[in-house]
Amino acid sequence: MSHNPLLAPIDAFVDYAAITPEHIEPAITELIAQSRAAVTLAADPACDPDWDNFITPLENASEKLWRAWSVASHLNAVVNTPALREAYNVCLAQVTEFSTWVGLHAGLYAQYQRLRAGPHYRQLTPTRARIVDLALRDFRLSGVELAGAPRARYAQISEQEAQASQKFSENVLDATDNWSLHIEDETRLDGVPADTMQSAHAAAAQKNLPGWLLTLKMPCYLPVMQHAKNRELRETLYRAYATLACEQGDPALDNSKLIEQLLALRAEQAQLLGFPDYATLRLQTRMADNAEQVLNFLRQLAGQAKPYALRDLAQLRQFAKDELALDTLEMWDIPFATERLREARYAYSEEEIKPYFTEAAVFKGLFDVVEKLYDLRIRDADIATWRPDARALQIETAGGKLLGHLFIDLYARNGKQGGAWVDSERNRRKIGDRIQTPIAYLTCNFSAPHGAEPALLTHDDVITLFHESGHALHALLSEVDDPAAAAFASVEWDAIELPSQFMENFCWEWPVVQALSKHVSTGEPLPRSLYDKLLAAKNFQSGMQTVRQIEFSLFDMIIHHQKTGLDIGAVLDTLQQVRQEVAVLFAPSWQRFPHNFSHIFAGGYGAGYYSYKWAEVLSADAYAAFEEGSGAHGDTLNPVIGQRFRKEILAVGGARPAADSFYAFRGRAPSMDALLRHNGMAGPGL
Repeated sequence: MSHNPLLAPIDAFVDYAAITPEHIEPAITELIAQSRAAVTLAADPACDPDWDNFITPLENASEKLWRAWSVASHLNAVVNTPALREAYNVCLAQVTEFSTWVGLHAGLYAQYQRLRAGPHYRQLTPTRARIVDLALRDFRLSGVELAGAPRARYAQISEQEAQASQKFSENVLDATDNWSLHIEDETRLDGVPADTMQSAHAAAAQKNLPGWLLTLKMPCYLPVMQHAKNRELRETLYRAYATLACEQGDPALDNSKLIEQLLALRAEQAQLLGFPDYATLRLQTRMADNAEQVLNFLRQLAGQAKPYALRDLAQLRQFAKDELALDTLEMWDIPFATERLREARYAYSEEEIKPYFTEAAVFKGLFDVVEKLYDLRIRDADIATWRPDARALQIETAGGKLLGHLFIDLYARNGKQGGAWVDSERNRRKIGDRIQTPIAYLTCNFSAPHGAEPALLTHDDVITLFHESGHALHALLSEVDDPAAAAFASVEWDAIELPSQFMENFCWEWPVVQALSKHVSTGEPLPRSLYDKLLAAKNFQSGMQTVRQIEFSLFDMIIHHQKTGLDIGAVLDTLQQVRQEVAVLFAPSWQRFPHNFSHIFAGGYGAGYYSYKWAEVLSADAYAAFEEGSGAHGDTLNPVIGQRFRKEILAVGGARPAADSFYAFRGRAPSMDALLRHNGMAGPGL
């Protein structure tokens, strides 16, 4: 094969447009061989390990491998095809086997121990000393001290878990992509927003069908659930979404056995390493000390939120009965009734606000916030991406010094995983006197633009974009010279959401909303009267939303806090028990939420979904510092505090424990007070 784009030099841009599925396996195979050779050389006991002759050669080799694998993984997530999926899965087995081999490499572990015990360690910077310490911890958690049959079984578990997680993700994607509802009778779509209708009509036309084609992609599913007056239609879509990838659909896409397999493998993995359960194993690398602390935290928060959630639901039921003639409120009625209540109570609808949030205006407003807070400059970069509608940005200091690049892929489509996320292509690294700048991906699933019209975002979309930009800034504003201490490499998982959730707060500030809104037809910013309604509704049903997140978090923690795996019946029973404890809404018995819970079964959040709420305490308290420094005009865009946040949180990545970084910024330990206040749940309750 001629030039392989995945083997581009680490300091060059990847030519995404030139990558084909046929490039993936040769590149990954070659780079694994190079990395394996580097490990073997570094593990030679004849080498007296110091940073330069031991760590640096390992980083040089592994950096090329993980960059190529990150690119392949990204393409598999955003432009999935059968050929790409096949190539990715072949390499997934190779990458998993290599990673397990490194983690179990007794010779390499011994060299790290020698470095830790020797004179070179005492000469290391605090960041590099931490990298060595964390590497030793991770070796122990990777089974390096196992021997014989347990060691072989651990390697087998690692491979099986990776394959099962990937298959889970594929099943969700395929089940979502395979479902559609063709509608020719326009009256069935009464109430559905015009832009959603337009997209559905275009989807039908693509398949040479008359009428409209509805899908389970969020830009279609959510507006239909919120606005369609046809209750039967809402029920049809809800049932389809609530039973994705389960026994009620295509048997080939049923995730039941994969859930059982993953839970069993994780429990066995923990037992092999000497831990009572998988949750305890995972919490070795988190801010939280143990599962009991997490469970107590979630239940304490539930105790604060549930009275508000019960009030929210009672008000919604009364409204639905009085105004919508819905004597019983089914799950497929909740989004519809909620939107009608919002309109009645606050005299606005999301569809009324959406035309103000044009894509270009939102990005300009986002850039204004980031540039003012952190003294930056953001501009478009002329770099080829994987699709014409993906975008490249260049992040610079105000003086023009390059800090990094960000690739953005915004729109939902077939072959693209749902949700929103940020990942790294390449980390910041100091090489001699030169700084290798980071590159990150930001991926969303928003509605695509129609013809010459710009893409329109909901306010929730705007919040999502700000959230993901916080993750991106964590990677791009790093001042850490060593990749092993980068944010996504070593920040504790339950603190990784701090910068992202922090950024969401600015979406509610009047000066920011003014700057990021521009009506698609008139060009006018969002009127103050409409903003006031939006702000008044900020905590609308926050009680219900909070207990819903707690429900997911408790479910995740409990099923992973078991000595053995669970069969699918026990998994569903656990979910019901959690709902009885904290929920106020109860789904039908046929709902199969776990089968689509990719975060914990395919996204790295197993025994970690609580991180969203844990980090929300940190992010709310961090934002409170900006509120306290807002002055007489209430402007939270304070660049002095912003620079401190950048220095103490964003720039340090994982160079020190997250608790230390928070303390350095806030001057004290975190408090739950700001979170409760921001959610309208301050005080003793109702």
